[in-house]
Amino acid sequence: MRRALVAVAVVLMGLVGVPAQAALADDPGGPVALIGVPGLHWDDVNATDTPNLWRLAGGSAVGSLSVRSVGRITCPYDGWLTVSAGVRSSVGSRCGPPPRFDREGGGAVIPGFDWLWTVRDAAYAGTLGDAAHAAGQCTTAVGHGAVLALADRKGRVDRYAETPGELADWSGCRFLAVDVDALIRPYLDGELLSPLPEKLSPAARTAALRSADAATGTVLSRLAPGTAVLVAGLADHGSEPHLRVAMWRPGAGDAAGHFLGAASTHRDDMVILPDITATMLDAAGIGVPPTVIGGAWRAGRATPLTEGAEALRRADVAGQTIRTLGGGFFTALAVLQVLFYGIAFLLLRRRRGLGGVRVAALALASLPVSTYLVNLTPWERAAVPAVALAGGVLACAAALTGLALAAPALWARRRGRAAPSGVLGASAVVAAVTAAVLLADLLTGTPLQLNSLMGYTGVVGARYYGLGNIPFALLATAVLLLTTVVADGLVRAGHRTVAVALVAGLGGFAMILDGWPGVGSDFGGVIAFVPGIAVAALLVAGKRVSVVRLGAFCVAGGVAVMGIAFLDHLRPPGSQTHLGRFAGQVLDGTFLPVILRKLGAMLSTLLSPNLMPIVIAALAFLVFAVLRPGAASAGLLPAVFERAPMLRAGLIGALVSGVVGMLVNDSGAAVLSMALALAVPLVMAAGVRALTPVPPASSAAVLQPAAT
Repeated sequence: MRRALVAVAVVLMGLVGVPAQAALADDPGGPVALIGVPGLHWDDVNATDTPNLWRLAGGSAVGSLSVRSVGRITCPYDGWLTVSAGVRSSVGSRCGPPPRFDREGGGAVIPGFDWLWTVRDAAYAGTLGDAAHAAGQCTTAVGHGAVLALADRKGRVDRYAETPGELADWSGCRFLAVDVDALIRPYLDGELLSPLPEKLSPAARTAALRSADAATGTVLSRLAPGTAVLVAGLADHGSEPHLRVAMWRPGAGDAAGHFLGAASTHRDDMVILPDITATMLDAAGIGVPPTVIGGAWRAGRATPLTEGAEALRRADVAGQTIRTLGGGFFTALAVLQVLFYGIAFLLLRRRRGLGGVRVAALALASLPVSTYLVNLTPWERAAVPAVALAGGVLACAAALTGLALAAPALWARRRGRAAPSGVLGASAVVAAVTAAVLLADLLTGTPLQLNSLMGYTGVVGARYYGLGNIPFALLATAVLLLTTVVADGLVRAGHRTVAVALVAGLGGFAMILDGWPGVGSDFGGVIAFVPGIAVAALLVAGKRVSVVRLGAFCVAGGVAVMGIAFLDHLRPPGSQTHLGRFAGQVLDGTFLPVILRKLGAMLSTLLSPNLMPIVIAALAFLVFAVLRPGAASAGLLPAVFERAPMLRAGLIGALVSGVVGMLVNDSGAAVLSMALALAVPLVMAAGVRALTPVPPASSAAVLQPAAT
């Protein structure tokens, strides 16, 4: 029976939604060469200034390389060390000089290489070189960075040359790495690489590019036939991160005219540094060690070179724009939220301007989903992408607000009767659109979350696919509010059991998508989603929620996500997500550093000036609205909970998910702040509407709120 269950699990995990990518060749293994050009991005590559690179791109799969290692900026030798380790690694806290090594015979040895093992961010240094030597293969390094990439755990490479011209035998070893450092040489300052702003003049940069291109051409002309070639812009070279160049020409098969992707990113046009380790080993016909977090490069969708290169340039522009505007956007959102609650407090006390409060609440609640909807437009192609992005978000929010205000009346007119809920209609529209957009995005590979203000970007490199922590907060809140709005009508019609099943069923469906590897791949989200759904369902059923039950629900969430993670762990290491790798760490007892790192990140968010003001302002308004409803909020919460009692279940469920999500996610306060930023304005909008008398013809019997 156990074997049957495991077999079923393996089949299910094989169906996880990884982007379809064509294998480049059924290659038993051959020579492989890595040409590292730290600092190279797609704006640099063209037929005029870099003819050798452009010609190689025409015969290769091309993609964006996210070079994120440990810090915000990836220093050149951090990039080379990450290739060595197969995990994100760093040589130290600052951009350091080239590695010091001794030449021995025809090779080289880095003295004291094992000191890197004691550094937290380089524990797996030497993985690539060790795997090559364990398979009986030798390594050849050309240039300082290449030594760092191919050194085994003893710091040794078998053959070394300072320059391509010095290397006599290009076919003696299966593994070759070449450091083309022309773009970073101008940044050498004494013994340190200074991550300064771009300081090369256009003419000087063009000269450096031509030098790098000439060196690349020399290497390509001397490689043995059938050598698989990787070209990678391995690192940053200024004060700002960028997406860099990735090219892959396999030793057998044809990758020309395709984008380049990998299972690690679940993107068919983006790869990461640890993928290089896996790709070199795979191309050489050597098994990839389980500690390597990358996946072998694969051809993605077809694209002509010119259009593909332009698309990759735009991807960097989009990522840069998101990274630049992100902090300002959340600051503006915090200011708007605090101002809204302050002004609403004053107006509600005087029962004045209620219509304006309602419109403002709906507009604020419409902003989050608008940051995803704007990605349906090509804003990154505009002359000023930042302006196009900001304007697009505001336009989407305005359109959704208008739709929310008009939809209930249009529905009523079309049905020839009163709106299904004069109190909840507008809020339900915003919640429904938010839930639908995020669920559709999950089912289509999350194209809307990538390069969005409330999503993620490959330039930053925190996540490349799945449901981020902020989108999780929005999805959980929207689903819980929407299902309880629908449940309110069902309970009024005498179908309480159906209402409970709806909350549990639709909530459970969203939770599974959130946590399923390759879809949402969200570990902490499942832990937080389960108690939110359970609490909301219990309240809809008219049951009480005790502390013991709440704790049991949290434990159930942990059990559910570990079950999903274990299923992911059953898959081969190269196709696992971070959920499966964490399950492996739990099994081998090495999970504690991960927990402590996430705990530290969560605690740091509690001091965020962009997040905590939203939490404080929203919770303060709710507390005053509950304790002093008449004085603080014109009694809108009692009014809306009397007219739509099931909404209280949705609000409480969303708050439970937000609080638990804050405690179990490294984004911490971001989860709770975004849950509040959506839930409280929507409840307020419904509450203001509830203060408006309902005509007798459309009134319905009032149910008493369920006890909590």
